[in-house]
Amino acid sequence: MREPFHPSTDDISLASVMQALSDPVRLEIVARLVDSDGENCGDIGCGIDVHKSTMSHHYRVLREAGVTRTTIEGRTRIVRLRHDDLEKRFPGLLPSVLAALREGAGH
Repeated sequence: MREPFHPSTDDISLASVMQALSDPVRLEIVARLVDSDGENCGDIGCGIDVHKSTMSHHYRVLREAGVTRTTIEGRTRIVRLRHDDLEKRFPGLLPSVLAALREGAGH
């Protein structure tokens, strides 16, 4: 199995990150990953009511935008947020997005 594509930190663009974060399902995935060292892609999607192929699409969009990194461990794909890369590239962006998400959930 070949490794999935990930942009280098310097190639992560603000437009692609914002586009990836513009979808409610992808925001939910990011919110679930924020306090995690990585999750099995099947576990992250548990309780999100979309088809498996749609979840795969969302994982790909997040990965190709540079928001997440997917590693293959045996037959399992582990998804992790690229906290450090995003903070280096766009300081404060991810915490701001997550704070806005939490605020929105409280209303």
